[in-house]
Amino acid sequence: MVSEEQIVELGFGREKKMGGGNAQKSKMAREKNLEKAKAAGKGSQLEANKKAMNIQCKVCMQTFICTTSEVKCREHAEAKHPKADLYACFPHLKK
Repeated sequence: MVSEEQIVELGFGREKKMGGGNAQKSKMAREKNLEKAKAAGKGSQLEANKKAMNIQCKVCMQTFICTTSEVKCREHAEAKHPKADLYACFPHLKK
């Protein structure tokens, strides 16, 4: 048999406590999400973007993100270095 004290401890008591308003729920959600972000190591993606900038124009040393297409490299070479060859700017495009 369960005593009256055990019922109250388990939260099955007859009395209901006030609390848990929207502000409190929002605060708890923010704290929970902050803990998740810390645990996952997430945060700003600026550092990852800096590491991904590994395509570099050899003429002006401008860097491009690793997903830059050949078309964008060609546009850069034609716009910024019309006298230079495309492959002088981006030697990695030679096949």
